[in-house]
Amino acid sequence: MSTRSEHQTVPLSVLLKRELANEKIDRPEIVHGQASQSKKGEDYTLLKTECQRIVGDGVTTYSVFALFDGHNGSAAAVYSKENLLNNVLAAMPSDLNRDEWVTALPRALVAGFVKTDKDFQEKAQTSGTTVTFLIIEGWVITVASVGDSHCILESAEGTIYHLSEDHRLECNEEERIRITASGGEVGRLNTGGGAEIGPLRCWPGGLCLSRSIGDMDVGEYIVPVPYVKQVKLSTAGGRIIISSDGVWDALSADQALDCCRGMLPDAAAAQIVKEALHEKGLRDDTTCIVIDILPQDKPMAPLPPPKKPGKGVFKSMFRKKSSESSSQIDQEYIEPDVVEELFEDGSAMLSERLDTKYPLCNMFRLFMCAVCQVELKPGEGISIHAGSSNPGKLRPWDGPFLCLSCQEKKEAMEGRRPFGDGSSRHSSGSD
Repeated sequence: MSTRSEHQTVPLSVLLKRELANEKIDRPEIVHGQASQSKKGEDYTLLKTECQRIVGDGVTTYSVFALFDGHNGSAAAVYSKENLLNNVLAAMPSDLNRDEWVTALPRALVAGFVKTDKDFQEKAQTSGTTVTFLIIEGWVITVASVGDSHCILESAEGTIYHLSEDHRLECNEEERIRITASGGEVGRLNTGGGAEIGPLRCWPGGLCLSRSIGDMDVGEYIVPVPYVKQVKLSTAGGRIIISSDGVWDALSADQALDCCRGMLPDAAAAQIVKEALHEKGLRDDTTCIVIDILPQDKPMAPLPPPKKPGKGVFKSMFRKKSSESSSQIDQEYIEPDVVEELFEDGSAMLSERLDTKYPLCNMFRLFMCAVCQVELKPGEGISIHAGSSNPGKLRPWDGPFLCLSCQEKKEAMEGRRPFGDGSSRHSSGSD
């Protein structure tokens, strides 16, 4: 005797609708724009959409947006623009699925930044650059930064998130402590007679920043190890602004977002630069990138700025109107407008940032330098924990491992030895 099934049969049309909806949720639409006003010609940007994790499949795509604000010349900014992404990708293990790839990004970004800095310094050029480097994979946003360019996110419900850290010595006490502990000096420019002027700088060299790529003439305590933050947006989307200090010295995050409310990214970036110049004038290169992350089926339509801008206004650009949702199938894909923090680490210590405690167990290869990816013969690799203050907890075979050159670089960054000629050279103050 047959019994009636307790489970309802789902129509094929509903299954197809669910599948299409899932594809849209996994792949937001990304619209971007940029604007700049140049004074020194040392700002550079990198804008790459539809990059492929697996070449040729057309599906595993991600986007990269980066801002390089150079100082003492443009060489470091240009070199980083041309090489940093490749160095990050070279540090990623092969054959990772999507979730593993996203999980591996923070560690690969650290390795890529350090390799880019090391390779550039070997060219014996003395310029430096800040870097704000953003990768968007689906709804996951990963930002790595050194210096004083900033990246902010406004979620669809109007909350502002800071995705980068300010490495100016003036406002970062932890970095001042780290530099002095590593053998550097922190102080203002002495004009003679005991008078000190200007922002805090590290000496020798006179740099206002504690982290950058390049700057071999300042000292190895100016490290390229980035602050990394990774968050996941809801499928309602959000707006991202990446700007050099020429913007943030003039505008707060709220001011930058409010002045371009309702504008498309190109117009928004131009408006932010215009507002910054109106406030402070053109004192430095001023560059802005605006990125909107949108649900695939949301038509782009700029809205007029509200009379009273405030939190929650931005969500009207992204969220579907309730009248558009006509069935339970549509409703089940609506998520709360919540930004989920997945990862955050700002330590300057390589032994902490490349540690085996990292959640992906196969992030390093036994016979490969964890930074420069050079092959190591058995016995050649030096554990990244060499010289650790807790040697009892470590074994000689505990990886990851570094080649001799990268180990010297690591020790120099920790203030334990000079690297090349860099620590003995002086230059005029810069920022």
